Amino acid sequence: MRTNIKPEMLRWARKRAGLKIVELTRRFPRYCEWEQGKQSPTLRQLEKFSHVARVQIGALFLDQPPDETLPLTDFRTIGSKTPRRPSPDLIDTVRICELRQEWYRDYAHAAGEEPLPFVGSARASSSIKEVAARIRGEIHFDLEERARFSTWGEALRRFVEQAEATGMLVMINGVVGINTHRKLDPQEFRGFALADNLAPLVFINGADTNAAQMFTLAHELAHLWIGKSVLSDSSPNAAPRHATEKWCNCVAAELLVPLNVMRAEYRKNENLKDETGRLARRFKVSTLVILRRIYDAGYLPRQRFQRLYQKELKRLKDLTRNGGGNFYRTHVARTGKRFAHALVASTLEGRTLYRDAHHLLGFPKTETFNQLAHELGFR
Repeated sequence: MRTNIKPEMLRWARKRAGLKIVELTRRFPRYCEWEQGKQSPTLRQLEKFSHVARVQIGALFLDQPPDETLPLTDFRTIGSKTPRRPSPDLIDTVRICELRQEWYRDYAHAAGEEPLPFVGSARASSSIKEVAARIRGEIHFDLEERARFSTWGEALRRFVEQAEATGMLVMINGVVGINTHRKLDPQEFRGFALADNLAPLVFINGADTNAAQMFTLAHELAHLWIGKSVLSDSSPNAAPRHATEKWCNCVAAELLVPLNVMRAEYRKNENLKDETGRLARRFKVSTLVILRRIYDAGYLPRQRFQRLYQKELKRLKDLTRNGGGNFYRTHVARTGKRFAHALVASTLEGRTLYRDAHHLLGFPKTETFNQLAHELGFR
């Protein structure tokens, strides 16, 4: 039985997913006829198409494409251009975070939690050094403690713990929900912030390196301090057109590597490559951030900095990343420990339905929920 689908809806779904007609024709030999209105797909074919295009099948039966405007300001740039429309992976990730934030906001309100005073406490015209110092003081960011960690992963986990201890939610994920077949692309976005004085949320693209995630978290903290919900491309070498993004990049760099400490630590007479590596280990940031701060400190001319930065960026991109690990510990990072702990506690106390908890966590089974509860120390 053929479906009554408008060709323009198939065209919309294809373009939305960034698919090419030749790709779809390999899977659906008569796809061109579908899009031209010469023939309609069967329901089974449409189900398969919706899976490939990563779109809800119900949306394909609409008369016109739904409004999928992101609920946050898009400050991303690629070079000097605005990137293409958000991918389905990005749209779905933002929606998942919105649902979790909405739940946690209600939870915090019912628990009588007070609004967090730091959200919106700064302006993009505020002193970069002063705001970085305020963030450092609020989250108890200790440079000497960070230097003692043996790996960037340990330093990142500590950074997340410090941020969440203030009352915010921090979620790190490299896939959409728990779907490992839908990997997020750091080239599309590295993170975003959803500002709210009861449930401020930071999402970090976990497909990026640990060192890069450190900078993204610092950058998104700056967005929360000015109270803005923003999708951004946080990179220490970025030259964003938006003044707010420039300011947040500068705050992030000052938070992670204070310029006065950098100048005191930098050894001018040492080999630059060795010195960059040493300082990256000392501050537990990427070598790209260190190169940027060496430039900011006046020790590198801009042309040489740009050349070295691009060379180092290529080297880091060529490195392979290892996956795996404990599923439940990984999922706690994906949802954020503060959120996961609150949701599990509320569910076990009977205030949240198991059905709703499964939906928010992305778990299909109660058995998986119970194992997560055990991992969090509830059972």
